[in-house]
Amino acid sequence: MHLKNLEQQAKDNITFRTVVANSKHTQVVVMHINPGEDIGLETHQDNDQVLLLVSGKGEVVLNGEKSEFTAGDCVLVPAGTEHNFTTVGDEPMKIITTYSPPHHPEGTVHQTKAEAEAAEAEHESH
Repeated sequence: MHLKNLEQQAKDNITFRTVVANSKHTQVVVMHINPGEDIGLETHQDNDQVLLLVSGKGEVVLNGEKSEFTAGDCVLVPAGTEHNFTTVGDEPMKIITTYSPPHHPEGTVHQTKAEAEAAEAEHESH
């Protein structure tokens, strides 16, 4: 599968989360995190996640340790790692992320963080 202009897709994305591609073992997602917002503190027990910041800047917290997250940075979040990414400044973070294995249903689009949280709560209740 060839994903053309993925960096531009990430820059143009205005949704909190959009699944771009799925395979059996990996999923590619683009994210837009508004100024002052975060992804939300979470831990994926069964998924490794890689996040590449395309534009904007933020702060990453991995198991309680904070560090800067600037354009061009890539963070590997191994399964079982508590993590959060928060936008810092006036520009949204534009992120390309992968989950291995896939974490969200194919075709998932969450317009906002609230929509994403509601969908995840619904998924966990079943």
